[in-house]
Amino acid sequence: MLQTLKESVEYLRRKIGDFEPEVGIVLGTGLGGLVQEMEVIHSVMYASIPNFPISTLEFHSGKLIFGTLNGKKVVAMQGRLHYYEGYSMQQITFPIRVLKHLGVQHLFVSNAAGSLNENFKKGDLMIINDHINLQPESPLRGLNDADLGPRFPDMSQPYAHQLIAKGLEIAKAEEITCHQGVYVSVTGPNLETKAEYRYLRIIGGDAVGMSTVPEVIVANHMSLPVFAISVLTDEGFPDELKPVSIEDIIATAAIAEPKMTRILSQLIATL
Repeated sequence: MLQTLKESVEYLRRKIGDFEPEVGIVLGTGLGGLVQEMEVIHSVMYASIPNFPISTLEFHSGKLIFGTLNGKKVVAMQGRLHYYEGYSMQQITFPIRVLKHLGVQHLFVSNAAGSLNENFKKGDLMIINDHINLQPESPLRGLNDADLGPRFPDMSQPYAHQLIAKGLEIAKAEEITCHQGVYVSVTGPNLETKAEYRYLRIIGGDAVGMSTVPEVIVANHMSLPVFAISVLTDEGFPDELKPVSIEDIIATAAIAEPKMTRILSQLIATL
């Protein structure tokens, strides 16, 4: 792992020169527009980076975007990776390790998710304050390299409480409907049945998606503070369940994205 990390980081350093990102951002499905708010300095395709996995989804562009946002040096992953694409958990989370070794001090993660909480409606935002991992394995499975992090990392506070509080304050000031809650991560790519949505709500979930948690586990493994936010693109309410397509999800994400961008942009400025 350390050797492959070294190869990827050295390649990127040759590309970006003396640019040192302070903040890493992972942009979820339909949520790539934050890049429009950045002053872009460098752009690197995943396909050109040694050892870097490539997104197989047509709506994920697969670029690392380096630039500034509200006075902070940032690197954004425009296109994330998912377990259902056929990658291992270690491959999915490899980019997070690369960001950390490039110097990133905070990680901001976004995703599109389905609401499980009937008080959280389609088009609302939800800041993640905890999660339930129903993915089939941990990205930390296998031999542990102590240079990357501890064998048994603590997960009592996987999301930075101070950033959650600031994010909620910004949303209130901007008059944006934004909740906080528990995100459940499942494998996908199929959406859930009525019985599964009911089960996920019973066990404590407020929203469900197919990403985020592996990246958060690896960030915590490396002591990298995390802020994560979901755009609620559909409603998994068993008694009112309606068919939903990926086109519907992307369209809803596009409408809600400017609200998410305002929160993230202002929050990053406070660091």
